[in-house]
Order: sequence, then C-alpha cells, then structure tokens
Amino acid sequence: MKIPLSVKRERGLTLVELLVIIAILTIFYIMLGVPTAKDKARALRIQCVNNLKQCALATRVWEGDNDTRFPTQVSVTNGGSMELTIGPNAWRTFQVMSNELSTPKIVICPQDSTRFFATNFTAFCNSNVSFFVGVDANERDPSGILYGDRNITNGMPIRNGLLTLTTNRPTGWTSDIHNKAGNIALADGSVQQVSNSGLQAAVANSGMESTRLQMPILGP
Repeated sequence: MKIPLSVKRERGLTLVELLVIIAILTIFYIMLGVPTAKDKARALRIQCVNNLKQCALATRVWEGDNDTRFPTQVSVTNGGSMELTIGPNAWRTFQVMSNELSTPKIVICPQDSTRFFATNFTAFCNSNVSFFVGVDANERDPSGILYGDRNITNGMPIRNGLLTLTTNRPTGWTSDIHNKAGNIALADGSVQQVSNSGLQAAVANSGMESTRLQMPILGP
C-alpha cells in the first residue's frame, strides 16, 4: 500500500500560526518588563529629580549653619559664594557645600551626556555640573527657583554667566537633556518636573520681577 505524498511531507507553519507565535513572544517580552528607550529616559529623569532634591536639602542644611542664608548670600571670606555669582563660577556654589553634598556626582543629571562626574570637590568645575544656580533664591521666599536643569532658555543670551528670566518673556526648555522638559528645585527644598508651561508658572510664582540664574557654562 502506498503512503500518500501529502502524509509523508513534513508539515510547515501556516501564516496564522506564525502570527500567533509572534504575538505570544511579544506578550512575554512585555511581561518580562524589558525596558524601552522611553522607560530608560523616564528612569534617568527620576534620578535627576533625586539629585536635585539632595542639592536642595544640602542647601537647607548649609543655610541652617549660616544664619539662614544660602551660599550666594554669604561672602567668600565667610565661606560662601556671593562674589562669585557672576561669570563661569556656578560650580563654586556647589563646592562650598561639599560637606553637605558629600559627593560631586549628585550635581550632574545622568541624562546630560556633555558633562562628566568628578571624583572630588577639589578637581571640580562647570564640566562636572548640570544644574544652574538661582542667584536670588533665599529662605524667605519658598517658591523661589533655587536649582534646575541647564537646558533652560528664554531666547536671551547668557551675559557674564547669568541668564535673566522675566515674566514678560516666555521661558522654556531646549531638547538638550530631557527633550524639551526639565526639573527645578525651589527654595523650600521641593523639586518639580515641569513642562514649558509649568516652568513659566514657576517663574511667575517666584515672587520676583526677574530671576537671575547662574549657568554652568564652559569656558570664559
């Protein structure tokens, strides 16, 4: 008796079966939680928030030991950074808080690919800093902008290391770090993840006609 050719031939996968297998593998991929690029960006931004939070809390500790004044309000001769709040000296405010910050690694946003970690506060400069310094922030105004991601702009040039924000000129984020978004720390120690509109609201709520930010620019 002859065996039909169709019985002897090995059976292959149909298109429907192949699609079912692909769907099952996709479900397993999702269930295993394999991170996507969006997930990684979200995780890095959360780490940036944590770093800013530590910077803000370190500032609150520092001002507690310095007559409720932030480093930018205390003379260099007394351990502050007041005379250095112009020019490419943003790093100096963080440096005077080295004891409170413990490590220079927390003044960098992990998503900022143009800056690199310093191993200590001695060999330290703006190349190791991702955050601007709110020069006018003080303990009396809890909504004042203290620190934030350096990808901030209002279309005006940085003059002598300073970017001046005003309520009559829209402020926003560039795509340099968090893709047209960013994080800010306020004088009360809180940290916010804000969009362009949220940033503009923070500037308006800062209680000042203008807000000076010392930017961690590279070079003179």
